[in-house]
Amino acid sequence: MIIKRNLSPVKILRYVRVEMLVSVVLSIVVFLLYKSGVLVLSLPFSLSAILGSALAIFIGFRNNTAYARWWEARTLWANIANSSRSFARQIIANADNAVGIGKASKEKAEAYKQEIIHRQIAFAHALRLRLREESISVKALTLPPENHHIGTTEEFRHLLTPEEFTWVSAKTNIPNMLLQKQGIRIKEGMKEEILGGFDNISLEPTLATFNTLQGSCERIKETPLLRQYDYFTRLFLVVFMLLLPFTLIGDFTKMGIDVLVIPISITIAFVFNTISKVGAANEDPFENLTTDVPLTAICNAIERDLKEMLGENLPPKIEAEKGYLM
Repeated sequence: MIIKRNLSPVKILRYVRVEMLVSVVLSIVVFLLYKSGVLVLSLPFSLSAILGSALAIFIGFRNNTAYARWWEARTLWANIANSSRSFARQIIANADNAVGIGKASKEKAEAYKQEIIHRQIAFAHALRLRLREESISVKALTLPPENHHIGTTEEFRHLLTPEEFTWVSAKTNIPNMLLQKQGIRIKEGMKEEILGGFDNISLEPTLATFNTLQGSCERIKETPLLRQYDYFTRLFLVVFMLLLPFTLIGDFTKMGIDVLVIPISITIAFVFNTISKVGAANEDPFENLTTDVPLTAICNAIERDLKEMLGENLPPKIEAEKGYLM
């Protein structure tokens, strides 16, 4: 996620470098052909005005839809963070109550709390990696913890037992299997009287919420913006760029400033292409790009919050680097 106010012009040009190259070459060619007398016919500017208006409508719709997708993704992850805190609070309060009334030993309750809450943190990390399509490597099962790297599944290996990590790593949908394990362990906690007989009434809806939030994130990930709008936006943009110099050259020549057709065409093309690229960049919020929802930072915040509730040492807080929060 970009958090700085000003963006680098060089990085902006990287997004539109192909389109700008086409615009530069075309503008220069049209100017030279018209100047040499090879091209004597120009198009009316109203043609570009009408096409530009239609293009603006398509780009505006696409950008609004793209931002709505991005904001929904951010809202879903805010709900994951909030529900994770609520879930941890319920587990801690219920387990501590069992110790207080003498139904469970303190050691047993502490181990249970740590297991459940660590698995919840692992769920957040696993869902992030699934959405960003960062799969597990075979080496993940043998690498020591000090060799963990951001963006790999071994990032949450320390949160699970070796047996559970090996088991869950072989599954296709890791976050879903972690939630299944949570449900099983909650039932077992009730049998062991670490949790009360009615605690499941409040805990099960929270687990169902995590399933719903995961499904909503997967819907955004797997359902692209309607391809019709994407295709025709790109098509109209190409047609607009091709026609623009031909509609400007005639009027500019009459005013005696025909050379300005080159910078004016390039500037107009740059504006339309940049606005279009903004929408395209926000369309997919889970692609591990600088414009994405900052899933790594959110997962880090979840881990810090839940470990603090357990009274454990906190991992370093992830801060923005050079104006970008990943």
